[in-house]
Amino acid sequence: MVDREERMLATAQRVVEQETEAVRGLGKSLGKVFLSVCREVDSCQGKLIVTGMGKSGHVARKIAASMASLGICSFFLHPAEAMHGDLGMIQEKDVVIAISYSGESEEIVKIIPNIKIIGARLIGITNNKESTLARKSDIVQVFPDMMEACHLGLAPTTSTTVAMVYGDALAVAVSEAKGFTKNDFAVFHPAGSLGKKLTVKVTDVMEKIEHAQCVEKGKMLVDAIKVFSRQQTGIIPVNFPDGRLCGIITNGTLERVLEEGVDIYHTGLSQMVNELPVYVEAETMAIEALRIMMEHKIKSMPVILEEKVIGVISVTAILNRGIYL
Repeated sequence: MVDREERMLATAQRVVEQETEAVRGLGKSLGKVFLSVCREVDSCQGKLIVTGMGKSGHVARKIAASMASLGICSFFLHPAEAMHGDLGMIQEKDVVIAISYSGESEEIVKIIPNIKIIGARLIGITNNKESTLARKSDIVQVFPDMMEACHLGLAPTTSTTVAMVYGDALAVAVSEAKGFTKNDFAVFHPAGSLGKKLTVKVTDVMEKIEHAQCVEKGKMLVDAIKVFSRQQTGIIPVNFPDGRLCGIITNGTLERVLEEGVDIYHTGLSQMVNELPVYVEAETMAIEALRIMMEHKIKSMPVILEEKVIGVISVTAILNRGIYL
C-alpha cells in the first residue's frame, strides 16, 4: 500500500512539473503571432466567439467566460451545434477562435468553410502547423511541441493546460490594453464579492434612522431608554435641537448605568454621551465603513448626510451582504 501511494505521489509531482515546464515553454514562445491575435481581438467590431470540441471545448468555454468577465463581448459556440443552425450566431464583424490540438477535429474542420462564407475572421490555436485549421485560419497560433502528462501520453492534459493559460494571457493582455478597470469589473460581477465592494454604499445596507429614533442633547436617561426600545441598533444618535449629530450613546453604556441603580427619570444624558463618535458620510462605500469599524473595534456607527444622522451602519449588516475585508 505504501509503495502504491508513493508511486501516486511521484506521478502527481511529475505531472505538475511537466505541465509547468510546458507553460514556461509557452511563455518563451509568445511573440509576433500572439500580438497579431491580440490586435485582432482588440479591434474586433463584433463578438468574440470561441469554439472547440471535447476537452478543447471545455477550454474554449473557460476562455470565452474569462473574456466576458474582463469586458470583451464573448461566448462559446459548440461546433457540432453550429452545424445544426448555431452558425447563425456568427456575423461578418465577428472574430472566431477555434481550438484543436490536432487541427483536424472533424467538427471544427466542417464549419471552417461556413465561417469563411460569413466573412468572420478565424484564429486557429493548434499544435499542428500542417493541419487544416492552421492552413485555413487568418492567424494561427502554433504551440511548441509538448507531451501529454497522461502516463499513456494520450489523454489531453498538458495541451489543455497550455491552451487555458494562453487564453488567460490573451484575455488579460487585451483587457488591460482596453483600460478595463476595477469599476468596470464590478459592473459585470454585481453579485460577486469584489463587485459588492466596489458598488455597495453604506446607504444600501444601513438601518435607516428617523428623527424619532434619536434623542436630543439635554434629555433624561429615560428618554434614551425609550428610543432604544423602538429600534434594534447597538447605538442611538444624540442630536442638537437642529438635528445635527452631537454624539452617541451605546447600549453598553446604558446597561452599565442601569446596573448602578441610577434614577432614570432624574439622570441627564450629558455624562453618557460620546461626543467624539466615529461616523461615516452617506457616500462612503460599505467596505470602507467595515474597515473603519474594524480599526476602531466598534460594531456600529452613525451615517451622516449634511451633518444629520440618516442611519446606523453595523459590521453585521455589511458581512451579511457578503462583503469582507
